[in-house]
Amino acid sequence: MHALVVLSHPVPGSLTHAVAEAVSEGVSGQGHTFEIADLAAEGFDAAFAASDIDAHLRRAAPSAAVLAEQARLDRANALVLVYPVYWWSMPGLLKGWIDRVFANGWAYEERGDGTTEKKLGRLAVHLVAIGGADLRTYARHGYFGAMRTQIDHGIFGYCGAPVVTSELLTASEPPAAHLERARAIGQSIFTHGRAREAA
Repeated sequence: MHALVVLSHPVPGSLTHAVAEAVSEGVSGQGHTFEIADLAAEGFDAAFAASDIDAHLRRAAPSAAVLAEQARLDRANALVLVYPVYWWSMPGLLKGWIDRVFANGWAYEERGDGTTEKKLGRLAVHLVAIGGADLRTYARHGYFGAMRTQIDHGIFGYCGAPVVTSELLTASEPPAAHLERARAIGQSIFTHGRAREAA
């Protein structure tokens, strides 16, 4: 089995990078393979341009960069997103990657009769968000619930991709605990998948 670990943080030595590496260690420790997509280091262009509108409306093919990302996702059995929480959501770079890559015709299909076909039911999704506030702050304001509605349901639910893990690592725990939890997530990614397939 193969996991694509996508991370969005501009600083290589960040906790986000360390968490992504720990998830990957957990995956490989179970005998599976992984690829890390470091969007900042790779220079992914997150700007949704006129060419993306044309691709959405099916007037043109997606760009080569978008097709390359879709192919990377097509090779994966699981997608893991690792990102810091910015303004109670994901960073703009990661959101732009989703905006461009999870396109009409690939992630979902808008039909002429007004219905939508969800096309990513095969792709298990694992979300690992890293927040700077403590857990009480998220709970008091309902931020984590709002993030789950927006990301888990609004993005991946629309495409039919099941969100298996939706984890929020907060300032309530030390970094070492985050890395331990990240390794455990990596170790369990394909265990969850087998359990779902057997159900």
